[in-house]
Amino acid sequence: MDLLNTLVDKGLRRELPTREEALAVLATSDDELLDVVAAAGKVRRQWFGRRVKLNYLVNLKSGLCPEDCSYCSQRLGSKAGILKYTWLKPEEASKAAAAGVAGGAKRVCLVASGRGPTDRDVDRVTKTIEAIKDQNEGIEVCACLGLLSDGQADRLRSAGADAYNHNLNTSEETYGAITTTHTYADRVETVQQAQAAGLSACSGLIAGMGESDKDLVDVVFALRALDPDSVPVNFLIPFEGTPLAKEWNLTPQRCLRILAMVRFVCPDVEVRLAGGREVHLRSMQPLALHLVNSIFLGDYLTSEGQAGQTDLDMIADAGFEVEGAGTTTLPRHRADAPVGGCGTPAEAPGCGTQESAGCGSHGGGGCGPCGGHGSEAAAPVAATEGEPVPAEAPVTRTDAGGAARTDLVAVRRRGAGTDLAPNA
Repeated sequence: MDLLNTLVDKGLRRELPTREEALAVLATSDDELLDVVAAAGKVRRQWFGRRVKLNYLVNLKSGLCPEDCSYCSQRLGSKAGILKYTWLKPEEASKAAAAGVAGGAKRVCLVASGRGPTDRDVDRVTKTIEAIKDQNEGIEVCACLGLLSDGQADRLRSAGADAYNHNLNTSEETYGAITTTHTYADRVETVQQAQAAGLSACSGLIAGMGESDKDLVDVVFALRALDPDSVPVNFLIPFEGTPLAKEWNLTPQRCLRILAMVRFVCPDVEVRLAGGREVHLRSMQPLALHLVNSIFLGDYLTSEGQAGQTDLDMIADAGFEVEGAGTTTLPRHRADAPVGGCGTPAEAPGCGTQESAGCGSHGGGGCGPCGGHGSEAAAPVAATEGEPVPAEAPVTRTDAGGAARTDLVAVRRRGAGTDLAPNA
């Protein structure tokens, strides 16, 4: 297929595809799916070989968020029966992190619900980072605390944080239909603050909220412009008790096409398979390893993942290997570049400048931002009136029996915030 040959050539040169090419990937048929996976797999192997980086989530503070993100089980007004607790003590968080490290994780992601941290919250997190680093030599720590105020990114970096996560989630055009308590531009600014402080930026999206193909391409191109080192791809977990509980819009094939499109647009970036993979990819998860080079191990923020050992077996059975602690994840040209600098060639479009990222005003919520999900309910994202219907118009997709797979959504009841052993 000429399209795939072109995209492979561009991916090997780190050249940005056109929007039309990205849309065409999403419009490919199921008959072409393995060809799409094979093509994107060539790009993935060029920059990351057959390595899979493992990341482990620790939810430092769960629930009770004042933001109204429609996808999030921790949102204002959520009726989802999730765990709710205030800040874990540093020693509790360090113990939880140790379980993930023992399972092979080389990065621990510290997440807290809320609009953004107070200075006192940053003090708490810096102590937690120090405790984790003291106990686990060489471990990477990513903080994910919502909107940052002036100076907070610098303090986290000084405490030993390696990265900061804040997802764009969906396109700028439709962001207001998903969240009303902060703006898309708020999120962009927080990512840029993290980059300016020397933190590695981690920013991604959530698919399956009723968005169009155009929305997906828009947010991925915006991410390419923002130039994070890591792009987590979440698939909506439709929690009962949230406004998007009925949004079952994904099939395993659709998920694979989305991951392939992200890989073509962000060829040399850590693309992470994040929340919802077990729910929507199900038995086709191993195919996704040909597209992504990073996954979360075990459970998510408020939902359960598959068993940690099952993750490890899946990686081995698919012919991949867990990335070791002494291995640098990013290709040399990115790893050696100044943090926040563009990892693409100077002549390539989409370089991570402030203007191309569409930055504007301030704010941004922290609910379910790094691989886990959770006023009046916001409407799901839809195509703009007058635009052509996308190749895959949003429809509710269900299993062969015609029922949404709510049986696949399990609330986390173990690990951080409980007395039960974590899943890692």
